[in-house]
Amino acid sequence: MDVAFRGLEFRRSGHIVLALPELTLASGRVTAVLGPNGSGKTTMLRLIASLERPDAGEVLLGGRPSRADRETRETIAYAFQHAAFLTGTVRSNMDLALRLRSLPAAERAGRIEQAAAVCGIGHLLERNAHRVSGGEGQRANLARALCLRAPVTLLDEPLHGLDRGTREALLAELPGMLRTFASTTILVTHERDEAMRLGDDLVVLMNGRLRAHGEKGEVFRAPPDRDVAAFLGYAVLGDAAIRPGALRVGPGEFELAMRVEGVGDMGTHLEAWGRAGETLLRAVVDGEVPARGDEVTVSAPSAAVVRFPPVSGPLATAGEGVEGALGTAHP
Repeated sequence: MDVAFRGLEFRRSGHIVLALPELTLASGRVTAVLGPNGSGKTTMLRLIASLERPDAGEVLLGGRPSRADRETRETIAYAFQHAAFLTGTVRSNMDLALRLRSLPAAERAGRIEQAAAVCGIGHLLERNAHRVSGGEGQRANLARALCLRAPVTLLDEPLHGLDRGTREALLAELPGMLRTFASTTILVTHERDEAMRLGDDLVVLMNGRLRAHGEKGEVFRAPPDRDVAAFLGYAVLGDAAIRPGALRVGPGEFELAMRVEGVGDMGTHLEAWGRAGETLLRAVVDGEVPARGDEVTVSAPSAAVVRFPPVSGPLATAGEGVEGALGTAHP
């Protein structure tokens, strides 16, 4: 089931929180909604679920307007950022969500067992839901939403607050869970690696506005403007942006000068950091290790460099210091 926004505006205290003139999220795909805090990501989910009403425009679920009615409720499965459980066991909390959809007991039991197994919480089903750890609670929260097998599944920061080990495990396992139980999935995050690892498509929101939308690799490789590039981790220098991880110390296709401020052992490689103009850069060290204060050439493959139209005004003035640092872009 696709999810479409048509002329949508949502305001709070007179200020626009989210504006989506025209956007369709494709059926059967995982769309990662990426943006900084306060960009309207959670509001977008709440509008889809009809927990909020837009001030203008509408949300369409498979062509039907989202409303606060039974049909919309049964179309949506929603895992909130902070898992909230009623008194009772993990099993009883999962069962309640299914009973509210009038599913027979045998089917409810089968769905609970399967979702619990896939989410790795089979051993927790008889435990008091208020006595599980943070990571266990997030898995139970996901299992409760996924066992509904709804046409549209909404995940709000599904890896929020987890320790690194649990987060990495769920990052690896969640795509399989979604393939098994979900149809159309929309998840929000402010972490680029989560969006890239979990999503098929990418939506970038900034200040409540849609800044980019498309297949995740296309958006990442060709950000539409400097702000989106910077948020995606690119080093932005005037009219050029360099893909994260692409810079190396030494000559290459796209070169610039960097004043070294330090070198660190990252475990898998050495990394030098410093500035070109006012822009902080990080570059992998493959050969001779530079010293603090050295001016070195750093480079990236041309394919890792995105060019933007020339800027004018204050931004151009701010970028003047970069011009002297830019070296040669070799064909």
